[in-house]
Amino acid sequence: MKNKTFLSIAATAAATALVLTGCSSDTSDGDNKTLKVGVFNGWDEGIATSYLWKAVLENEGYTVELQNVDAAPLFTGISEGDLDFTTDVWLPVTHEAYIEQYGDKMEDLGSWFDQAALTIAVNEDAPINSLAELADNADLFGSRIVGIESGAGLTKATQEQVQPTYGLESWNLQTSSTASMLTELKAATDAGENIVVTLWEPHWAYSAFPVKNLEDPEGALGAAESIHLYGREGFSEDHAEVATWLKNFEMSPELLYDLEDRMFNQNDDAGQYESIVEQWIADNQEYVDSLTN
Repeated sequence: MKNKTFLSIAATAAATALVLTGCSSDTSDGDNKTLKVGVFNGWDEGIATSYLWKAVLENEGYTVELQNVDAAPLFTGISEGDLDFTTDVWLPVTHEAYIEQYGDKMEDLGSWFDQAALTIAVNEDAPINSLAELADNADLFGSRIVGIESGAGLTKATQEQVQPTYGLESWNLQTSSTASMLTELKAATDAGENIVVTLWEPHWAYSAFPVKNLEDPEGALGAAESIHLYGREGFSEDHAEVATWLKNFEMSPELLYDLEDRMFNQNDDAGQYESIVEQWIADNQEYVDSLTN
């Protein structure tokens, strides 16, 4: 009788708490409508999809804050709960080390793009087609690879895999930012000069500049990867509705490249993306509507 009385009181208290807090028996976002999204600096597919989801979620009544950060602070932020989710985690290779370190404090919300790849690219008219040919043609490229951010997974893969595998240890891997790399790529291709850059697919640079990927016969850059969304621990419980939408998110290369091209190539007002995304949504309304169905 004592146990039954205790259970009855506990059940009544739980039911009362649900009424007082306005909660229902199923998980919902309730009044928690603010989301902080981590965006990798310089990774255009992540920037594009983050702005897309910002617009979609704000249309659904959420307040969305985008925070631009490098890889290490982004994963730290999600694992510590300071950020809610990110759209641009590459697996199984590029961000493997971060997932090994922080994965048990994060939620994998699934993959939205499965044709991603790290690449080393050169100008389209360069007289080589393989990474295996680079070392013997150092003079053509000034023994220099133009890279992106120093903390990027692509930079690490180039330093630890590509350079030792293909005898490029003496080459200078110039790290700065993705924007600087693209500036140099444009300048070189406009001038008809040779250049080697670290790049990746998906990226609008392939449609904007005359470039080609170098073959990777030793597989130093790994096979094709998938791009995942990751949330903080407990995200699906706290934001069940949004988590469901994100888990069902998919985007074709054609749609992604079109959005990226408008944001980063055709855009004369750098960093001002809201109006461009708004117009893109209007032009692709059926697809955008499907994201929250």
